[in-house]
Amino acid sequence: MNTLVELKGVGIRYMVGDFKGIGLKEFVIRKLTGTYRAKEFWADRGITFALNRGDMLGIIGANGAGKSTLLKAVSGILEPVEGSVRVHGRIAALLELTSGFDKDLTVKENAYLRGAMLGYTRKFMNDAYDKIIDFSGLREFEGRPFRQLSSGMRARLAFSVASMVRPDILILDEVLSVGDVEFRKKSEEKLLEIIHSGVATILVSHSLVQVQKLCNKILWLNHGKQMEFTSDVAGVCERYQAFLHKA
Repeated sequence: MNTLVELKGVGIRYMVGDFKGIGLKEFVIRKLTGTYRAKEFWADRGITFALNRGDMLGIIGANGAGKSTLLKAVSGILEPVEGSVRVHGRIAALLELTSGFDKDLTVKENAYLRGAMLGYTRKFMNDAYDKIIDFSGLREFEGRPFRQLSSGMRARLAFSVASMVRPDILILDEVLSVGDVEFRKKSEEKLLEIIHSGVATILVSHSLVQVQKLCNKILWLNHGKQMEFTSDVAGVCERYQAFLHKA
């Protein structure tokens, strides 16, 4: 199947209000007396786009635009209230790079742990481990407790583990903004290699330069609303910058 990701009118809603931190009895009393207050907050609404094999989508927007929430819907972590999300193929998602690690384990043990979380077999990890640790540049740290690594080094390991597999869909949330200049360059090169193998990739990034360099499609979100979805990456980046300057 050529289309790997398809969203139609997706809406994701949170309920905020008095119900947090109160028990069932208090909830019932407030409901009966009319003192219960709750309101809807739409993190995303009306989001529609489709990605084919080899597409790389850059999602842009200010903080609070709904970018990360949308990624969680695509990856299956959140269920949309409205619309539909159809995903065809295996997903590798890097949404929170420092989550899922055990600080008391070694770097090597955490590499295997991350691999297990992504669904890799022990045999796959045995075969791929040397490539993973060398790509991350953490060979000299592999026997050290994970707590001794900086956040950038942890992110490098997470990206390295994910990039060694060939998923159908790769989801990255600000992944390429971590690490030093050399590793960012390596990450971009690895990402282009993965894309050229036919993977559909979704990248959230605040770097418009990065989005223009890597992506062939772009989605602009503003307060949960879809402003534009198009292949005119450079044009949208230009309009987005003008929008920010007016704000």
